[in-house]
Amino acid sequence: MAEEDFDINSLAAYLHLDPQQVARLACRDRLPGRRISGEWRFSRAEIHHWLERRIGLSDEDELVAVEDVLDRSAPADEARDVSLKELLPREAIAIPLGARTRSSVIRSMVDLAAQTGWLWDPVKMVQAVRSREEMHPTALENGVALLHPRRPMASILGKAVVALGRTAAGIPFGGDRGVLTDVFFLICSVDDRSHLQTLARLSRMITTPGFLEQIREAPDRDEVHRLIVEAESRLT
Repeated sequence: MAEEDFDINSLAAYLHLDPQQVARLACRDRLPGRRISGEWRFSRAEIHHWLERRIGLSDEDELVAVEDVLDRSAPADEARDVSLKELLPREAIAIPLGARTRSSVIRSMVDLAAQTGWLWDPVKMVQAVRSREEMHPTALENGVALLHPRRPMASILGKAVVALGRTAAGIPFGGDRGVLTDVFFLICSVDDRSHLQTLARLSRMITTPGFLEQIREAPDRDEVHRLIVEAESRLT
């Protein structure tokens, strides 16, 4: 078995499911897996992509459950909770974001993250985010896009960072129903688990009633940062 692969039992432990549940999901093609010599094997990267897609389709209760699974899967010697207050410094917020096209939004958001000093290779990050957007746009129907590379890029990051930008007007960003996008988050993580935790935490936040309206009306980065911290403190 490849070092990064799960088998039925290890994936069940990771997802906090019964092995029988995992086997049923795999047999029904609801989990990305393959049989090798009659035994199920699951790529760690594919499982994280499956979780990422689930996060995008989940409601509040499901997002809480995903966060709980990821929290319990953390090694005992690692910090378990992500904190947007720490990941999103004021200098990584642009109100407004001076970009009017999809390409310039990606460059501008990466530049914001680079201003923190934690992102060491903006060119490589731009390429990775563009590649991810070409594969499947991250724009949502609420006018928000959750930009990120396909896989965490620990080699070019001093630490994980999130950037936030709000354009003066909505722009076409590849959403399924032609909805314009005006609020952009860039997630730069150093490992798959923290990436998924951050994605789930942001997904919960942006679906909180009234939150996006406040972000869109906020006059400056200080107010946006305050709103983020306040909203996160209410998540349990």
